[in-house]
Amino acid sequence: MDPELEAFIPLLPRADLNDPAAARKDLAALAAASPPPDTAHLTVEDRTVPGSPDVALRIYRPRAAHPAQGAVVWLHGGGFVMGDLDTEHPWATRVAEGSGAVVVSVGYRLAPEHPFPAALDDAYTALTWAAENAAGLGIDPARIAVGGHSAGAALAAAVSLRARDERGPAIRFQLLNQPGVDDRQETWSARNFTDTPWFTRDKVTASWRHYLGGAAATAYAAPARAADLSGLPPAYVATAEFDPNRDEGIGYALRLLQAGVPVELHQWPGTFHGSQAILSAAVSQRQIAELGDALRRGLAE
Repeated sequence: MDPELEAFIPLLPRADLNDPAAARKDLAALAAASPPPDTAHLTVEDRTVPGSPDVALRIYRPRAAHPAQGAVVWLHGGGFVMGDLDTEHPWATRVAEGSGAVVVSVGYRLAPEHPFPAALDDAYTALTWAAENAAGLGIDPARIAVGGHSAGAALAAAVSLRARDERGPAIRFQLLNQPGVDDRQETWSARNFTDTPWFTRDKVTASWRHYLGGAAATAYAAPARAADLSGLPPAYVATAEFDPNRDEGIGYALRLLQAGVPVELHQWPGTFHGSQAILSAAVSQRQIAELGDALRRGLAE
């Protein structure tokens, strides 16, 4: 374990996803206790776009933006159960500042009240809206990425699959940070990292139980189940060493490569799921900088 990260482990809250309401409250309190991000170089706007139901978005635009720049539809983590536009605000700010892209942060519906496919439908609605309103947003419709962390990365991968299958909006790039893409929990890391910091096997199990709502998993719910990964957008996949999701992320990246999809894969040693939130650690600073750089490269003209 990276020593700078290890020192913070005793301070981490041990949210229990078996109690979604309490977990959401704890995450909101943790986010509220953090120093607010500096948005001086951004304009931030809340929007609601039509859907079934309507979808809440928060749009981050770099003030120095030029016309027809790239954008990313950004999907927060939280095990499909926690998180919203406010808890994701610091991360969406960092993504915008680090990449120079317009960030469309999505306030998708949460399980268990809204199981699959509610979150995916909201994410896809946001992607479609961004593509159809590119001119008004000042973005290039040919340079739209999808991305996210953990459950958000799973949703980004699922949106990419759905857009390919339905001949939907063109996606330029997918940024998948510590993705949870396989409900089966059969990989070595899923079986052996049962009590790792922040994310445990019990949390993974509860997350999928809430999200699937008793239904059988499909490729759009758990992208690792997709039989064909060809024709998907180029991807950046990052994994954490001590994370139950580690091996499914690596496996998904390898399958994308085998399907002819360009992939950059970075396995961060000494890290755990979500440890990049410990901003004082040098490895976290490198992770955050690389996410911005990867997105910038993926959206380059």
